[in-house]
Amino acid sequence: MADFQEIPQLTKDLVDMSKEYLRQETIEPAKKLGKAAGMGVGGAALFSLGAFLALLGVYALMKMVLPDGEWYVVLARVITAVVAVAGAGLVAWRMSGDEQGVEVDDF
Repeated sequence: MADFQEIPQLTKDLVDMSKEYLRQETIEPAKKLGKAAGMGVGGAALFSLGAFLALLGVYALMKMVLPDGEWYVVLARVITAVVAVAGAGLVAWRMSGDEQGVEVDDF
């Protein structure tokens, strides 16, 4: 059993070990998770901007290729919408695929 004089030192050691354990098991993994989430959000934002600009280019191309006229502008918009839906469907199809070999705990 510990002496009466050793109790303050043991208490200090217990508090220090508890702080180190909490830092090691909560703060460090949270920092890693925050970094991964930030990269994911940044990548999603850039991907969305690229998709928007690509669709804008498709619309401009359709307006140049199709003859002038009110209904051809509507047709260009419809073609652009179909391309957008096809692209979204392709992304959704690839996301719902079998995810074998992907480790969640890689970071």
